[in-house]
Amino acid sequence: MKNFELFLSGSGIPIFYVKVGLSFVFSFLITFFSIPTIVKISRRKNLMDEPGIRSSHLRKIPNLGGIAIFYSIGICASIFAYELFDLYKFLFASFIILLYIGVMDDIVVMRAYKKLVAQIVVSSLVVIGSDIRIRSLFGIFGVYELGYFVSVLFSIITFIILINAFNLIDGIDGLAGGYSVICSALFGISYYRLGEYNYPLVVLSVIIIGTVLAFLYYNLSNYRTNKIFMGDTGSMLLGFLLAFTSICFIDIFIDKKLADVPRYHLQSAPVVAVAILILPIVDTLNVIMVRLYNKKSPFDADKNHIHHKLLKLDLTHRRSTFYIILYYLMIVAVAYYFRHINVNLLLLIVLALGFFGAYLPDLLYRLRNNKN
Repeated sequence: MKNFELFLSGSGIPIFYVKVGLSFVFSFLITFFSIPTIVKISRRKNLMDEPGIRSSHLRKIPNLGGIAIFYSIGICASIFAYELFDLYKFLFASFIILLYIGVMDDIVVMRAYKKLVAQIVVSSLVVIGSDIRIRSLFGIFGVYELGYFVSVLFSIITFIILINAFNLIDGIDGLAGGYSVICSALFGISYYRLGEYNYPLVVLSVIIIGTVLAFLYYNLSNYRTNKIFMGDTGSMLLGFLLAFTSICFIDIFIDKKLADVPRYHLQSAPVVAVAILILPIVDTLNVIMVRLYNKKSPFDADKNHIHHKLLKLDLTHRRSTFYIILYYLMIVAVAYYFRHINVNLLLLIVLALGFFGAYLPDLLYRLRNNKN
């Protein structure tokens, strides 16, 4: 790859834009042509997702789409964003562990504590081994720089929460995939605007977008023979990558006082990251609070997720996904517009809008029933 870069630099072609274009094309094509084989094998071996209490589908559907997502990201990131694996030594090892745990859970359904142990290991590898951690809260609740051990513990918990939160929103067609595309696009644009030092993260974001768009072609298919879910393999990997990119985004605005690292300042950087990932954060917090209020275990399955509430309004999967993503994009726009106000006030606004969106379907459902 480095020889190829030397050839391009000699020819006057901007290397970065070639990487962006090729990474998108190859990530899309690898996933696009991998999924039909996975669907065929899944049907032949009966490796299907059975409808259950939380399911919003009525038939058995293959649920190993995450393998194609991993396959594409693993190949394309290693080629077009190899700088990330040079810089973060344990990143690829984390991918492999998540792949193994995800596939095992999709096929035989692992116990929750085993998945949690694996997630702790993965999070510890990148936080401690690769030093990807939240070092400051930028004045949220009056807290600025975090001590090393507090930073490590807080970052590991953040990774685990986001991995599981993203897994929980994967309940209807297109939602987890569509939201990951939007998040990756927002982070990718931000990295691009912050200069060429962050270009490998831009390429990674483009790879995620290309991969997931190809997956969505099958996930949103009207033909049952083509349809596939990403399963825990895909949702955990995408949740992990979005947690990784969000923490990297926050870290950019911390002055490390290194000669070759540009200096940026945005006091509200953590809140902007929260706004981009607001859907899985709010959805997870909401269902946990509802379960505790009803004196149930936080781990009990139910239908209190935002997407379940929209389905109760007789909306299709596609419309529910569209409305959810549109509403939470509005929150990102609000956070960006008010990014220079007090960081605690901005966090309050973002969370208030997020929870309002979580309860808006309940309000509409009651109004409709009262009217009837």
